[in-house]
This record gives sequence, C-alpha cells and structure tokens, in this order.
Amino acid sequence: MSSQMFLVALSFAYFAKALSGSYMKSTITQLERRFDIPSYLIGVIDGSFEIGNLLVIAFVSYFGAKLHRPKIIAVGCVLMSIGTFIIALPHFIIGRYEFETSARRIVNSTLNVSPCAVGSSADLTQGGKLPEVPATGCEGESNLSMWIYVLLGNVLRGIGETPVQPLGISYIDDFTTEENAALYVGCVQTISVVGPVFGYLLGSLCAKIYVDIGFVKMETITITPADARWVGAWWLGYLIAGVITLLSAIPFWFLPRSLNVKHLPTGVGCPLTVIYPPADFFPTLRTLLGHPVYLTYLCVTIIQLNSLIGMVTYKPKYIEQHFRQSASKANFLMGVINIPAVALGMFSGGLLMKRLKLNIMGAARFAFGTSLIGYVLSLFFFAMSCENAKVAGVTLSYNSVDRISYDKHPVFTACNSDCFCSASDWDPVCGENGITYVSPCLAGCTDSAGSGKNTVFSNCSCVGVAGNFTASTGQCPHKDDCDRMFPYFLALSVITSFIISLGGTPGYMLLIRNDYSNFSGQRLHSLTLQLMSGIPAPIYFGAIIDSTCLKWGQKRCGGIGACRIYNTTSYRIAYLGLTLSLRTISFIICIPGFILLSRQLKKEEENAINKALANGGTELEALRKEEFIISNSDQMSDNSTDRETRL
Repeated sequence: MSSQMFLVALSFAYFAKALSGSYMKSTITQLERRFDIPSYLIGVIDGSFEIGNLLVIAFVSYFGAKLHRPKIIAVGCVLMSIGTFIIALPHFIIGRYEFETSARRIVNSTLNVSPCAVGSSADLTQGGKLPEVPATGCEGESNLSMWIYVLLGNVLRGIGETPVQPLGISYIDDFTTEENAALYVGCVQTISVVGPVFGYLLGSLCAKIYVDIGFVKMETITITPADARWVGAWWLGYLIAGVITLLSAIPFWFLPRSLNVKHLPTGVGCPLTVIYPPADFFPTLRTLLGHPVYLTYLCVTIIQLNSLIGMVTYKPKYIEQHFRQSASKANFLMGVINIPAVALGMFSGGLLMKRLKLNIMGAARFAFGTSLIGYVLSLFFFAMSCENAKVAGVTLSYNSVDRISYDKHPVFTACNSDCFCSASDWDPVCGENGITYVSPCLAGCTDSAGSGKNTVFSNCSCVGVAGNFTASTGQCPHKDDCDRMFPYFLALSVITSFIISLGGTPGYMLLIRNDYSNFSGQRLHSLTLQLMSGIPAPIYFGAIIDSTCLKWGQKRCGGIGACRIYNTTSYRIAYLGLTLSLRTISFIICIPGFILLSRQLKKEEENAINKALANGGTELEALRKEEFIISNSDQMSDNSTDRETRL
C-alpha cells in the first residue's frame, strides 16, 4: 500500500514540476515586455534552471540514497515552490505596468488630447529624440533590475527539482517488484508528459488577462492582447504553479524511509543513485570519453538537444511574431497540438521498437531515419512566410509606402514636421490607408476622439487619403496572407514533431543497451547535456533573434527595452536556419558514428563466436573423454562375458 501511495505522490510531483517548467516557457514574451529586456536575457533566465540543478546534483547523487529519500524529495518540492513564488514576487514590488505611449506625458487635462504637440523638429536633439526628461519616480527606483528575482527563483526551482527524479525512481526500484517497478516508472513518465499540456494551457489563460487586472480600469487600456506592448497576468500562473508544487510536497513527509523488502526477488533493490567514489571519477571519465562510440553518441545528442531546446523555447514567440498571433493563442496551440504529438511519437517509437524487435544497429538506423525525414520536412517551413508589417519609417519610407524596404528610414518628414514628436516611443496607429505609423504624432494627427481602444485620431496629415485622414489605435492587421498560411504551418509542425519524436525512445536505447550502459555513463551523459545544451542554447538563440529586431522599445527611465517589431524574413531565416544547421552538423557526425558502431558490433559478435567455440571445444573434449571411458567400460564388459562363456 505504501508503494502505491509513493507512486501517487511521485506522479503528482512530476506533474507539478513539468507544469511549472512549461509555464516558464510560455511566459518568455510576457517577461520580456514586463521587464523590458532582450531575448538573450530571457535565455539566461531560462538556462538558470539547469544551473541550479547542476549545483546540487553531485550531493544528491552521492548522499541521497543514504538519507530519508521521501523527505529529501519533500524538501525539493518545497524549494521548487518557494522558487516559483520568488519568480512572481517582482509583480508585487515594482508597481503598475506602464506601457510606452506618446500621449502619456500630457497631464492636467480632462479633454481629448492632441497627439501633435506644438513645436517643430528643430526642438529635437540631434538623434531625433525629445530632450531627456527624467520620468517621475525614477530617482527612487532601485538599480537592481527586477528580472534578477526571476533568475534567482528559477535557480532555486532547479535546485529543488534535482532530487525528485533520481531519488524517486531509485525508491521505486528498491522497494517494489521488478514487474511493478517497470509499470510504476511508466506511469510516472506518462504523468510527466501531461504536465506540459496543462502548463501551456495555463500560460494561454493568463496571457489573456491584463497584468494589472483588478487594479486598473480596463476601459482606459488602449492595447489588446495582440499588441506588442501587451503583458498578461504572468504572475498569476506562477502563484498557481507554486501552490500545486507546495501541495505535492505534503505526502512525502508521511512516507517511510524504507518499505518491507522481504518479498522482493534477488537482484531487486540496487539503488540507481550510487555513483563512483570521488577518487574513481577521473579514471571513469577517461574510460568513457575514450570509448569512440560513446563519445560520438554524446556529441550527436548534445548538438541535437541544442537544436531542440532552442527551437522549443522560442517557438511560441516565433508564432506570435511571424504569424501575428497573440501569446494566448500561441501557448494554447503548443499545449493542445504540439505536446500531444510529441508524446504520441515517443510512445509509438517505443512500441515500434518492440514490434520490430530492433537491435542496437536497428535502433540507431530507426532514430537516424526519423530524424532525417523530420529534417527534410522542416525545410518547407522556410516557404511558409508572412509579409512584414507595413510601418512607416521602419519597413516603409514615408515617400514610398508601396514597397517594403529594410533600409534605414527617417521617421521625420514634411507631413509631421510641425509636430513635437519623439522617435523612440512605440504607440502604433493604423491609418485609413492601411499603413501603420509608429505613433499618432508621427502620423501627423492633430485631434483625437473617444477613449481607450476606441480612440480615433483625426486630421492625420501623413495618412494622405483624400477626404479621410483618420487613424485608429494599434497596428494594421494585414493578416490575410498569414491566416492562409498558418493552418499549413500548424499541420506541418504536428507532423514533424511526431516523426522526430518517433526516434526518441530508440535513440535513448542506444545509451541503455550498449556496453557503456552503466550508471556512470548515463549520469555523465545527463550532466553533459545540461551543461552544454540546457544552459547555452536559449542564450545564443535569443541573441540571434535579437539581431533581427527593427524597432526597440524604450524603458520608462531611459534605455533600450524589449523589441517591438522584427524583420520577419530575417527572423525566419535565423530561427529556422540555426535549428536546421545544428541538426545538419549532427547528421554529419552520425556517419563516422555508424561506422564505429558497426565495427564495435562486429567485434563483439566475433568475440562471442570465439568464446562459444572455445566453450564448445572444451565441451567436445570432455564429451570425447566420456565416450572413451564408456567405450573402455563396454570392452571390458564384453571380455568378461567371453571368459564366462568359455568357462
């Protein structure tokens, strides 16, 4: 009964940690906008989880099995919960979210404001910006960036997550029968796949809700969830995830240190957490890295995982920016479509491997083949493009609004020369001519009517439509081409995710079934993947994405904030190109890997044959001796009979 209780508790803990981890992935754009940071810093925050994991993995691996494992897991769940609460903490200490807008500086007025302030471009600085005026409240603002709390909270989450998997699985292995152990581990792994689905769905729900819901009048908010400045209630999901993780710790406090193991058959009860003593670490490491097949496998999986982590981390952002979908919809699609396709692919891969009875070489070929098919299909993503948004002064010239160009365009021109505008603000409006302008001021609008999302700007000299010079809040949709292409993108995304995941289980079996399939080899593999894939991949993927930004936001107290609009063509090429380039490198490394694996298997087969022949020769010699003895015995018996007959 206690083993079943432990199974339920461990499954819940797996669900909680998977939910909070996937929710972190779903909030990257919300965190970028809320803390006005670039994508590469989001990558640092995302990778900090692995850093926390690595800080204590050696301690957990060496001492975990010697201590009270359920209580160690309980402590880990509590730490994960505290870390999750710390991530949400900045929301409660930095005040209300103030998105940048060109109209917010006009105060002491109850009338509709004029976006085009009286002045001229001569009043601007040489860089085309308004003279620097410190924002209210900046003097007392801490120099410590609030995103540091998010990073520290994620590190603590990584520390807390460390004992859950190794100690939980070893506890099952130690105190259940061999048949039940396999079943229990399968149940736990299944639950861990369900967690990300709910994590992304929670991210979708929270992204719909405005960040300061309950503290502001929503009718005064001029932006929608599709706006590049929109920030959802990211903190709410972390509070929910923190509570769930805290609840998952409770059962472990009441579970025993060990269970009755008298009924277990011989061989069951070998803890998975035993590692080599520190003195044996470097000799073991040298032996493993000196194994050519193991080293090749390690290199291939590191590169493949870099590609996978970078792609998954920024896929919701890619859907948002490239296909102009809201963060809520992007997260919903990840949770409902992509994650189930991956889970089904991994399960089907294991089933096919069992049905086809694949050996090591068969598993390697199967994993390589599915990865190669997914790679070829992924090339079609390059053709699924959307035209960049038409933004005057960014992707279009004011003098030529029919042709998109990524040259440096001035935002000041004759039509807004009488306005006292800032070039750094991002408060887009959609003109009646179908062109987006960076702000109503830069559109030359002199009057406005209405409030909130229903504000309409009029007398916009840059719009230039005969008889109608109005503009509305927000970017122009221009989604016709994207709406037609998006379903094909989703369908191809599901197919490629499923096919690539088919090779996941057979690929992992290469590590398990080979002659380096001891705990040390598996642990080194896991640690290396965390260190060389989990930490760096989100950072350099984010840095490359940042390089495609066309218009950076402005922080409230000065400085560059989050990106507002990207060059979608460059974004697509950089994101997909880096993902597929890494996989190309891994395929090239696979070629010598197959040769080495083939030689190793051939050598093992020859050794097995020689051993069998040697054993067979020994047995044949023994058989011959036995036949000789029997023959002599029969001959002596015949001689005795002849003598008796003669007598």
